[in-house]
Amino acid sequence: MTAYILQRLIQSVLVLLAVSIVVFLAVYGIGDPIELLVPPQVSAAERMAMVRRLGLDLPIWQQYLSFLGNALKGDLGRSFVHGIPAVDLIVGRLPATFELVLLAMSGAAAIGVPLGLLAGLNPESRPSRAIMAGTILGFSLPSFWKGMMLILLFSVFLGWLPTAGRGETVSVLGVPTSLLTLDGLKHLALPALNLAVPNMALMIRLVAAGTTEATTQDYVKYARAKGVRRKRIVGRHILRNILIPVVTVAGMEFGSLVAFSTITETVFAWPGMGKLLIDSIYHLDRPVVVAYVMLATLLFVAVNFLVDVLYAALDPRVKLTGEMA
Repeated sequence: MTAYILQRLIQSVLVLLAVSIVVFLAVYGIGDPIELLVPPQVSAAERMAMVRRLGLDLPIWQQYLSFLGNALKGDLGRSFVHGIPAVDLIVGRLPATFELVLLAMSGAAAIGVPLGLLAGLNPESRPSRAIMAGTILGFSLPSFWKGMMLILLFSVFLGWLPTAGRGETVSVLGVPTSLLTLDGLKHLALPALNLAVPNMALMIRLVAAGTTEATTQDYVKYARAKGVRRKRIVGRHILRNILIPVVTVAGMEFGSLVAFSTITETVFAWPGMGKLLIDSIYHLDRPVVVAYVMLATLLFVAVNFLVDVLYAALDPRVKLTGEMA
């Protein structure tokens, strides 16, 4: 097990190193941030002083080695635009993104699981076919288009909900949140719904497929033969077994949305990490872009590493070499 963990750890480090090189070179080639940071009327000396202060006068390989050395110390650079550490800037936007994703995934699960059960228990009925057809729309409609349509319907035509911003917040243990105020929940409603729709469709399909398969299993047939009530069969024998893959996929989707809910946050001007990434790309704020992608990559690598180790420890079919027995 120690050798297996060491192997996976080395692979994870190599992935992070490769991503850092690709992202750093890609961001370096976007453009010159000095053109946006320095007004045209400044003197050449002041311009050169800014270039030296940001370290942009060095060759790209020296800039990368300097970044890599600082990253090993936990320093991913300082924002060109805001003048504060990039990590602090990203972490400061994390609560807004986290509460948005939390509400979206909770809503997707609360609606998706019951609808998936309904579709899976009666796959040939008209309501089930309508539900499964609706999931196609949930997957297919682009996020930016759905967002604009939601704004047009609920904000412009009906005037029920605000179009953008985070609304009123309260501080809980020093962390601002919109979940505990009515105005904050109103501002959360549309972006959370926009994020929830494709994940709701995903959960409906997962639950429906698992339910249809579970109804043909021997343990379900045996329970029916014993005269167990349908409600108990669904709740105890079907739902509990099909929720394992659903929870796994939901956890992966949760992490993905936390890292990359950029389109929804941009459409609704939600002050989260995704909007910060878009703004940083627009302003060529290289340290923030690189730090953001590195932290997102670290999140996924860490999750995959833990999953691999847990599978190796719990599943006897998995050899420590990573191959199936």
